[in-house]
Amino acid sequence: MRIGILTSSRADYSIYYPLLVQLKKDSNFNFDIIAFGSHISQEIDNSLCKIIEDGFDIKYKINTNPLSDQAVAISESMGETIKRFSQIWQNDKYDLIFCLGDRYEMFAAVSSTVPFNLNIAHIHGGEETLGAIDNKFRHSITHMSKYHFTTTELYKRRVIELVQESNYVYNVGSLSYDNVKNLTLLTMSEFKLKFNIDLSVPTILITFHPETVSIDQNEFFINELIDALQCIKNLQFVFTMPNSDPESNIIRTKITDFVKSNTNAIAVENFGTIGYLTCMKYCKLMLGNTSSGFAEAAYFPKPVINLGDRQKGRLVTPNIINCKITKKDIIDAVEIAFNQPELEGSDMYGTGNSATRIIEVLYKIINKNSN
Repeated sequence: MRIGILTSSRADYSIYYPLLVQLKKDSNFNFDIIAFGSHISQEIDNSLCKIIEDGFDIKYKINTNPLSDQAVAISESMGETIKRFSQIWQNDKYDLIFCLGDRYEMFAAVSSTVPFNLNIAHIHGGEETLGAIDNKFRHSITHMSKYHFTTTELYKRRVIELVQESNYVYNVGSLSYDNVKNLTLLTMSEFKLKFNIDLSVPTILITFHPETVSIDQNEFFINELIDALQCIKNLQFVFTMPNSDPESNIIRTKITDFVKSNTNAIAVENFGTIGYLTCMKYCKLMLGNTSSGFAEAAYFPKPVINLGDRQKGRLVTPNIINCKITKKDIIDAVEIAFNQPELEGSDMYGTGNSATRIIEVLYKIINKNSN
């Protein structure tokens, strides 16, 4: 089976990683990595080197990044992505193309396959994020895909409702669990040596993205978050920077200014998978509105303060505290999180063998096509 892998960011590559490792080991599969989106941006990510360091080749590098974080630039970028990818499908043939998630650039790349009637396999369908435009993109990608690999039974049922058939919908659990279970994470001392961050200091890991539905509220939201952090004492704040969404530059600038004026605050553009999971493991709690606060954090488990509506609609495990984005609510939620009883891990997202389960489905497809 010849497979194309669409990856548009450090986040989706990190999730793909255990699947790519297994595909590479199996001579029945030949895959090409097609990198685009923030992978290509020096300013935002520049994570192509990580893919190469992990031992994978990159067949295509497609630069269609928006020129700014404004709506018109992102819309134009989507159009350019469709145009550039149409040339790939015209000249290169794949038995199956993997896509993951819900980003606007992923939606554009998958949209370009429709006239070519290509077989798309979608990972992370059926989920809900009502505070982000990604929700529309995710469900649209589901409709354009033939095969569906969901992370929970609820999400599987939702995909079946969307596509009105169940033959090619599989709950395989979360590939992120494969990472947490199988990767060797850093020790505190190794992490400090690599990133110059001391996780023996009580730490809050913060990732805050724009709410792309309530787009006019983002400056207010980031100001409330920063004001709350100014009132929280004796803790270290480690920020990972936001996605390249509409209005993300406002958030990026506010975080950068806060870090410059506070010695207990650190901003990191890209930890990489092992670095990020290590920071998650040793931090006291997570704060923000990232999807990693759901699946990965539930594995450890790690207390998570989920801010606002960006992730509204996702399954809520006992480690998650939903919180309005106001100074007072954030301060109160941090106090509650620090005083929570000991948490238990959740198997809602599987047991860490998702890549194997996906491979098993691919063999079924091969056997069916050969008969």
